[in-house]
Amino acid sequence: MNLHELNSEARAGRVDELNLIAIEGGDFVLEARVKGKAHPLLDAKGVRLKVHSVVDGQRLLNGLPAVPLHLVHWSVQDEMCGLHGTPEEDLKVPMPRRTAW
Repeated sequence: MNLHELNSEARAGRVDELNLIAIEGGDFVLEARVKGKAHPLLDAKGVRLKVHSVVDGQRLLNGLPAVPLHLVHWSVQDEMCGLHGTPEEDLKVPMPRRTAW
């Protein structure tokens, strides 16, 4: 799904949420959830869209209809010491759509 398709789907009310997913190296990828199914955001070349900060992600989504946005970090337990035996859970935090910067 590209940004134009995302805008159309969001205006039609079909986008449940947007997720800004932290990936290794400090970058983020974006996905839209439509009826529970993940749709990665793609650039003009059809490559998965990558942003370099939370603020860049918020700016990229500026102008889209209001859809809940979450910051997602996969399995926080992998990054922490001493959490053996703890059920793995993703960290998913609601985020404002607009940045203060």
